[in-house]
Amino acid sequence: MIMNIGRLAATALTLPRPVKRGIVLVVDASLCVLTVWLAYYLRLGYFVPLTGEAALPAFVSVGVALPTFIRSGLYRAIFRYSGLPAMMAVVRALLVYGLVFSAVFTLYGVGGVPRTVGLIQPLLLLLFVGATRAAARIWLGSLYQRQHRRASLSQVLIYGAGVAGRQLASAMANSPEMRVVGFLDDDDRLHGHVLNGLPIYNPADLAEILAEVSVTDVLLALPSVSRQRRNEILADLSPHKVALRTLPGLSDIATGKVSLSDIRELDIDDLLGRDAIRPNGLLLNLSTKGKTVMVTGAGGSIGSELCRQVMRTGPRKLLLVDMSEFALYKVHQELQALLSDARADRSRVTAVAEGDASQFEEVLGTDALESRTAVIEIVPLLASVCDQARMSEIIGTWKPHTVYHAAAYKHVPIVEHNPVEGVRNNVWGTRICAEVAIRHGVRNFVLISTDKAVRPTNIMGATKRLAEMVLQALAAAHSVPARLGSHSVLPLTCFSIVRFGNVLGSSGSVVPLFREQIRNGGPITLTHSEITRYFMTIPEAAQLVIQAGAMAAGGEVFVLDMGQPVRIIDLARRIVELSGLTVKDESRPDGDIEITITGLRPGEKLYEELLIGENPEPTQHPRIMKAQEQFLPWPHLHARLDALSAALAQNDVLLVRALLQELVQGYQTTGAVVDWVHQALERESLQVS
Repeated sequence: MIMNIGRLAATALTLPRPVKRGIVLVVDASLCVLTVWLAYYLRLGYFVPLTGEAALPAFVSVGVALPTFIRSGLYRAIFRYSGLPAMMAVVRALLVYGLVFSAVFTLYGVGGVPRTVGLIQPLLLLLFVGATRAAARIWLGSLYQRQHRRASLSQVLIYGAGVAGRQLASAMANSPEMRVVGFLDDDDRLHGHVLNGLPIYNPADLAEILAEVSVTDVLLALPSVSRQRRNEILADLSPHKVALRTLPGLSDIATGKVSLSDIRELDIDDLLGRDAIRPNGLLLNLSTKGKTVMVTGAGGSIGSELCRQVMRTGPRKLLLVDMSEFALYKVHQELQALLSDARADRSRVTAVAEGDASQFEEVLGTDALESRTAVIEIVPLLASVCDQARMSEIIGTWKPHTVYHAAAYKHVPIVEHNPVEGVRNNVWGTRICAEVAIRHGVRNFVLISTDKAVRPTNIMGATKRLAEMVLQALAAAHSVPARLGSHSVLPLTCFSIVRFGNVLGSSGSVVPLFREQIRNGGPITLTHSEITRYFMTIPEAAQLVIQAGAMAAGGEVFVLDMGQPVRIIDLARRIVELSGLTVKDESRPDGDIEITITGLRPGEKLYEELLIGENPEPTQHPRIMKAQEQFLPWPHLHARLDALSAALAQNDVLLVRALLQELVQGYQTTGAVVDWVHQALERESLQVS
């Protein structure tokens, strides 16, 4: 019934204005007759047939009221906007009408018609006409406002008419942000059909659809589709000027309905255009499950993801070390929230187990389903890795089994302008943590490194390579004969290094920067049109660190087979296109977002490498290799580190850079010293002279 009334109102709104006015004239004429009949009843106490003399007031009422209403402009008003001024116009018109009608039937008098009818009927007509105007405002006005707001919403298509697509459409039925206008689906049996009142289109006809309907977004409701098919869909949609957004994977919606909050920007995996590297569950759990684990730099992009991944394996204790109070607070709150949700996750797993939980297990790992509900103690610790006493206190108190050392200064331009602090934090912080780990019997120590350590051209890369060399030398110096063979050695603390490329979505990564620049209308800034980088996602990086650390025997440098490097300009173009915009260039001067080239920054390379030497060795993980990297023996390296320490104490930037060139194979500086303090002192000395 309510739906029929709604449809009737919607139909009334679409009628031409002359037709609407004609309908209102008929309604008002009917009210004139009705109120005369009711006036007779109120006066006489019974209903009088409107025939003969009794019908005369009805004819007079219609003959006087309609011209008066027309003259008063009542039919020029838009009823859905009727407010106090419109109601005052009704009162004025009915006042004129009442004077004429009462003058005829009350003052003058007509035989067979009670004089009081001349007073009662105008009052009744005022009430009825006013009520109809108010009802029209409520009935049509609210509907019109809803339709107007709905018409102004962003119109979207849902790609996928399956269960997820239908749930998404239902969730968006009353969305204040978007309006679904149809589905796209690859199944040709569905094309031309209607699902829940929405048409199902062929994706190949998207260009024609966009010409008819102003669609701004396409929402991918394909949680179980393969990565290959997903990439094909993205390639097909990217030429069209629509923004693409997506739903999470199947594991995230397996036990609950899709909601508006599930819609998000395309995954970083979609920008990479390759399958995410699948983790080995056994390797993930080997060094962490049921053990005390410490993560330095826990508040950073990589460190916080390491904490999340370690949490999934169910450690006994998780020590969070960071020098930033806010970053430490933030990651601690997030991990505590994960623990508080453990009971809900357990229920979720139980629900999935009633169906097909295989895909859910593939994401979390089979052991993770139970370990997520384990009792885990999380300890947030404010500390600098350069503070030897504090690090010794922490490691000596909790005696972690595994340490993941992610604390580092990693932004190339910042470290280039602050080289002494970069060396102190990245090299000395690593040395302090490693030596403390040896003293307190830490079993595994994993350093997070970078591809910028390979033949570096900047201070940051050189410091990370030197940190690698510190661990390699310590691993060789602190090893004992293994029981398995007299020629093998087994370190007391197993040191390993994990080296990978740029991490998409991390702090300082180009993807968040590009997206922010696109939101601001551009331009996107690149340092060089030919610059390339290896890329991986934050979860991939964290999982690689954990798995590689589990495979370590001591002193290895692990690298990820990251496929082919990506041209940054191609990545920028892809992000623009997947945002529903076009790149502004010579071939398309009317494009939306311009890409500007700013020039290479100090210490920046056109391309990065993952290996210094050749012939990397395979490991038990198909996508992880073991590099063969040369290093200095600890006695020699120790002496040179002492010299570097003296240079740091004197803040001698030139000597620091010279020592880095001496120690780090392949380190080539790209220009003058750009340390801020050094430059300021040089300018001051020139002014004095």
